[in-house]
Amino acid sequence: MRFALTATAVASLIASASAHATFQQLWINGVDAGVACTRRVQSNSPVTSATSNQIACNAYDNNSNVCPVKAGDTLKVEMHQQYGDRSCKNEAIGGQHYGPVTVYMAKVDNAASANPNSAGWFKVSEGGLMSNNPDYFAVQVLNDNCGHWQFQIPSDIQAGDYLIRAEVIALHAAGAGGGAQFYPGCYQVRVSGGGSASPPTVRFPGAYGNSDPGIAVNIHQDLTTYKIPGPTPYGTPAATVATTKWPTTATWNTAQQPAANPTTYVPADGGSPQPTTATVPNVPTTTAAPQPTTTVVTQPSAPAGGAALYGQCGGSGYAGPTTCAQGTCTKLNDWYSQCTP
Repeated sequence: MRFALTATAVASLIASASAHATFQQLWINGVDAGVACTRRVQSNSPVTSATSNQIACNAYDNNSNVCPVKAGDTLKVEMHQQYGDRSCKNEAIGGQHYGPVTVYMAKVDNAASANPNSAGWFKVSEGGLMSNNPDYFAVQVLNDNCGHWQFQIPSDIQAGDYLIRAEVIALHAAGAGGGAQFYPGCYQVRVSGGGSASPPTVRFPGAYGNSDPGIAVNIHQDLTTYKIPGPTPYGTPAATVATTKWPTTATWNTAQQPAANPTTYVPADGGSPQPTTATVPNVPTTTAAPQPTTTVVTQPSAPAGGAALYGQCGGSGYAGPTTCAQGTCTKLNDWYSQCTP
């Protein structure tokens, strides 16, 4: 199916920094850890190349907290468009930025200081084209559930410090390659229990490239199959494409959605007893040295008649603004033109 932009989607593009987003909160066995052990991403703009050093965890701020968990625990990551806004009234990532959702883990010596580009990553969860009748991507599941994506820590992995990497790949402008947008985000945990398993790993960058089939793909056509980028997941079956309509009923009760991040996090059933209380950082002050930094561009709301920077400004079936409040309208493919700097 072709994803034609609705009037609602157009409005979302204009009003919400072009519907960019970041992974923010972490839930451990149903307990909201907020951003206690999150490597806060410095802006909600995407990484634009699979070969960038920032493909691992984006450009992030350091965090000294490490959340204790146990092997086999159930975790959820939570994505939203603006930092600190947990409202379910907004899509987790809007603007029809459809594509896969994946979660990786990497064993490291110290989760608070580990360089994600030097880590060995293994995939523990994935969702791609959930159904082809009609086409329905994992990002839509994420949006249906207020940005929540659930997964399980493998029960047989070794104890120790780990980084968790969640990622959305937005394919709305991917086409033949070079237009995909990557939204990775990382968390820091300390796993107790488990066994001796050491899953095979990949590196970021290196796990996939800009021309891979699941990245250089035109989603504005009917799809019967879709190859999720990266390795097959460890400890759980690989995602398949259903041929029946995907249920859009949310599994997350939006009435239970917190309005803000907790100021402290006291671990419940997860992992080792330290730290007993993690103070949630408000404004981190240090920048991760291993990764090159980029200038954070504040995305302005567009005035009437002009699309925001990185917003859609043209394409087959598109009925929104065709001029840019900032930047130049650039044709990425027949179905999507975007305001670029």
